[in-house]
Amino acid sequence: QVQLVESGGGSVQAGGSLRLSCAASERTFRRYAMGWFRQDPGKEREFVDAITTGVGLKYYADYVKGRFTISRDGAKNTVALQMNSLKPEDTAVYYCAAKAVVSIRDDYDYWGQGTQVTVSS
Repeated sequence: QVQLVESGGGSVQAGGSLRLSCAASERTFRRYAMGWFRQDPGKEREFVDAITTGVGLKYYADYVKGRFTISRDGAKNTVALQMNSLKPEDTAVYYCAAKAVVSIRDDYDYWGQGTQVTVSS
């Protein structure tokens, strides 16, 4: 069982930056691919980015490519999401998730509780 806890959400003006962090409870964290998803009220949850185990291949949704960066720290059992050049449409609850095999679909096995990101124009 993997427990995930996100932190770092908040409010920022358009063009600003935020860094989200996700801490995993499981010491075998390195065995899981990690992903970030987001959901705005009234919309479906959508893929943001993901990172594999091992060499850490990264996958990004087109709408965040070049602005967001995912990274993982195996020693600290954390995965981070650096968000730059934020836009109002990035406003959502952001979730981190864990899965044995990386995926861009929301079919992950473990999910955090989410953290709110609000970008004002």
